[in-house]
Amino acid sequence: MKFISIVGTNSSYESTNRKLLQFIQKHFTEGVTIEVCEIKDLPAFNEPEDRTPPQAVKALSDKIVAADGVIISTPEYDHAITAALKSALEWLSYTTRPLIDKPVMIVGASHGALGSSRAQAHLRQILDSPELKARIMPSSEFLLGRSLSAFDEEGNLIDPAKVQELEECFEEFQLFVEITNQLTKDHRFKADKKQQFTWEQRADGGDIA
Repeated sequence: MKFISIVGTNSSYESTNRKLLQFIQKHFTEGVTIEVCEIKDLPAFNEPEDRTPPQAVKALSDKIVAADGVIISTPEYDHAITAALKSALEWLSYTTRPLIDKPVMIVGASHGALGSSRAQAHLRQILDSPELKARIMPSSEFLLGRSLSAFDEEGNLIDPAKVQELEECFEEFQLFVEITNQLTKDHRFKADKKQQFTWEQRADGGDIA
């Protein structure tokens, strides 16, 4: 299986969410490849009239399309995801829409005890919107609290119990990807004029065909 993972922050500082995805990348190698993708170089969303994404957004979108599944690691800022992650998702929803029917696993690390639980709930709500329509793995979440002290100098998770929990979540995700892709392979979204939408239409209560 081929996965991409998205670091849910534009921070150039030593992000523990980046560390978490790097650990996942090197820990899970049997039968899978995982590419870690950044959003820190994406421009802020500006709603282009022609719906054409910038090249950096198009490159990320192409990787999502080619992947069997997506892993997003989100920090928690003020009980929500970062503005940078929201902007990246807005680009994808308004232009190429590659997350439709795409299996997604959400993980997260935070400096506090709760491990980005509110941000993960926020991200689930966003990904479930009609414009994104991702297939989010249900009933499973990986929360890494106290993340500043969670890794050793080589970037490995220190707590064996958290490693086991992550392994169980990842195993569930692989099964979820297999089932989801089998169910949706003949029902993929096809972008045509009937399925175009505008956010103004949504604000006015209009339907998306």
